Amino acid sequence: MEVQTVEKKGKSVDEAIKAALDELNCKIDDVIIEIIEEPSKGLLGLVRKPAVVKATLRERPEVDVRLVLEELLDRMKLDYQISSVDFDEGKVRINITGKDMGLLIGRRGETLNAVQFILGLMVNRNREKRVRVILDVENYRKKREQNLEALALRLSDKVKKTRKSIVMRPMSSHERRIVHTALQGDPQINTYSTGDEPNRKVVIALKK
Repeated sequence: MEVQTVEKKGKSVDEAIKAALDELNCKIDDVIIEIIEEPSKGLLGLVRKPAVVKATLRERPEVDVRLVLEELLDRMKLDYQISSVDFDEGKVRINITGKDMGLLIGRRGETLNAVQFILGLMVNRNREKRVRVILDVENYRKKREQNLEALALRLSDKVKKTRKSIVMRPMSSHERRIVHTALQGDPQINTYSTGDEPNRKVVIALKK
């Protein structure tokens, strides 16, 4: 999304700021104000030079993501509600509820991953600083993350016992990251990805 900036004049700094807020249709907490020029007065106290300020809307990725997602889901003609939108450390995590959510999840989350990918492309199209989008449906992805972490730990125990590497089934980059993160603190285990998308897999192996 393009950053919105306006420059406004006024008899005072406060008047110039108000004009900027009116044009951007926002509150003072939503903008970064830069005073370009203080007003100056001439004879008889008349304003000779007006105040000039520049107001720039603060980035609000969670708002951008919500608006783009609503447009996307409306086009898909789904009955949905957005239950939560959270932004933290460069990530926007959004959860959806509603009827027929199984259609949005798809087989093994494939449709959900595709929508998340498209959403990320649309949101970051004109953005200087990229935002990572995590799209969830009725906490499906959160439960999936917990199951993947548990599976990764079970498989790592098997690798230790058999001393043979295990190749997991193809997974999305997000799911592979979960496995890598779950096992990165194990001093005996090494994980790496192999293959090409969309059939890229995680290998769990003993450290040499």
